[in-house]
Amino acid sequence: MKLRWLCLFFISVLVGCGPKAPPETHGLLYQEARAVKPFILEDQFGKSVSEANLKGQWTLLFLGYTSCPDICPMTLAKLTQVYEKLSDTYPVNIWFVSVDPKRDVADKRRQYIDYFNSSFTAVSAQHKQLFPFVRNLGLVYAFHDDGETENYTVDHSASVTLVDPSGAVRAIFKPEFAKGKVPIIDQSKIIEDLTKIIEYYSSAL
Repeated sequence: MKLRWLCLFFISVLVGCGPKAPPETHGLLYQEARAVKPFILEDQFGKSVSEANLKGQWTLLFLGYTSCPDICPMTLAKLTQVYEKLSDTYPVNIWFVSVDPKRDVADKRRQYIDYFNSSFTAVSAQHKQLFPFVRNLGLVYAFHDDGETENYTVDHSASVTLVDPSGAVRAIFKPEFAKGKVPIIDQSKIIEDLTKIIEYYSSAL
């Protein structure tokens, strides 16, 4: 009997010393992160940015365009709250990815993002460079009327992608859908999830 209890004790010790399970999150957490492929985009100052600019911090990326009537400004306002809550403790940055390069030239992106936070990054590029980058993030976009009319609109993912300091897609936070309401992220859940994710992976990255 004593031998049996000793065996159980050592088994429990070994289990306790094993690797911790990934945190439970509201968002979709990838246990095997997907590297962001090489890309060249332009920021709001007209300077080139690449996958190297994603490394060294946790980055939340969101698609949109400056003419977007609701989802984009509402989401950026919520991401601003996430940034203000976490940036003093963790290396966090926000990227606004404009999927409307025709209208959203660098200066327009700068004016738009400065309204929320001038330290955020607002990028875009021609679709030949932009579409593969967006798809690599696990997001999508599409134009109405092929972007030919004056006031065309753009359908785009309302989810937010998280890239870790190694430059890999680590998680996706999806918006909440309610009948008659604009699909929007819950900033309190992202703050909770991001804190867990950063603390869990900080020693491994």
